[in-house]
Amino acid sequence: MGGNRISRPEGSPSLRAMDITIRTTALPYEDPDASLAFYRDVLGFEVLSDVGQGEARWITVCPAGRPETSILLTPPASDPCVTEDERRVITEMMAKGTYGWILLATPDLSATFEKVQAGDSEVVQEPVEQPYGIRDCAFRDPAGNLVRIQEVP
Repeated sequence: MGGNRISRPEGSPSLRAMDITIRTTALPYEDPDASLAFYRDVLGFEVLSDVGQGEARWITVCPAGRPETSILLTPPASDPCVTEDERRVITEMMAKGTYGWILLATPDLSATFEKVQAGDSEVVQEPVEQPYGIRDCAFRDPAGNLVRIQEVP
């Protein structure tokens, strides 16, 4: 009853554990230079690659010294299969800050919050102890993406 077990149908072969990690997640930008400055200068991320030019750039950043996990900053709706109507909706959602988000972690939330706040970022939520036991805060990056940061020991 309840729980988080995933049941498999009777007679199905057992699954072996797979070795999978999260390598990169993508977030859209409005202004590639502003997004780059936020992730590099405010959060202290390193630039792994910066490909393209103008507003058609794909910039990969990672936490300092941790290239195994990265964020790809991308032009919004860059997929050629996205329709004009979909592009309009994406643009509207980005403007409201409801399109992209990411959850980061730090051992010292207070110091991280102070640094990000000093970077003139939009504060969505100051550090708070959540009812589910996590202490976190939230900001918006220059494109409106929600950046939640939680404290982990």
